[in-house]
Amino acid sequence: MPDSEYLCLTVTANAGESEAAFKSRLTAAWTHVLRTAPDTYEAVYAEAKEFDTIGGRVSRAYMVEADATGAVAAALSAQGMAVQEVDEDDVYSKYEASGSEWFQIPH
Repeated sequence: MPDSEYLCLTVTANAGESEAAFKSRLTAAWTHVLRTAPDTYEAVYAEAKEFDTIGGRVSRAYMVEADATGAVAAALSAQGMAVQEVDEDDVYSKYEASGSEWFQIPH
């Protein structure tokens, strides 16, 4: 797939975990990925500006290059993050991943 196609990867908090605690764990996980797997981190194009809730748990969504979604999910899972199954048929363009509800991650 060309790198202009993105998939939505969603990470969820633990049951009963507050948004603040989840945000702290996310920061630690992303910092680890950035330091240990910079090429994997480069594939993350955008982060949802707002936290959401899935099944009563706080969540955060990311737009990731379609061909790197597995590597990003594995890196986050290795840091103890719960990654939801990615719908590989729900593909987004760079334009869609740049909407007002997304924050583009500077690389």
